[in-house]
Amino acid sequence: MTKLGISVGILATVFCLSVGAQTINVMVLDQAGAQTVLQAAKESAQQRNAPSAIAVVDPAGDLLAFQRMDGVRPASTDLAIDKARTAARLRRPTAEIEDNINQGRTAFVTAGIAALRGGVPIRVNGEVVGAVGVAGLSKETDTEIANTAAAALNPSRQTVQPR
Repeated sequence: MTKLGISVGILATVFCLSVGAQTINVMVLDQAGAQTVLQAAKESAQQRNAPSAIAVVDPAGDLLAFQRMDGVRPASTDLAIDKARTAARLRRPTAEIEDNINQGRTAFVTAGIAALRGGVPIRVNGEVVGAVGVAGLSKETDTEIANTAAAALNPSRQTVQPR
């Protein structure tokens, strides 16, 4: 019985060690980081006199922060969220998707994603930690605001946390 107990203990230890080796660390955007991005987008929109809806999402596309500025069209709310969600899940700017469709890659049209400029992944140390989506006056302005906001995070700040 003692040999069996020792054998079971050794096997349990071996299995536990191998499970630990199969995990990875993932950086995610926390609420402070989401608010930093949101504030940068709002300031950029105000400087351009471009009322906008602004959405910040995590890497899965789930909403972390949102603001609809005064004077923005009501439909911009859903557009901003969809743009951010698409940029996060595909890990690339929505402008690339719009360009692909314009160049004939029409399969994107049926994919249920936002193929409109204004969604940009947020990267920290090269890793996508979320995305920002902006909808307001024009696709060019939306993209400029989103790019400014996505660049607002400084890796030295405590705006992301390991999960």
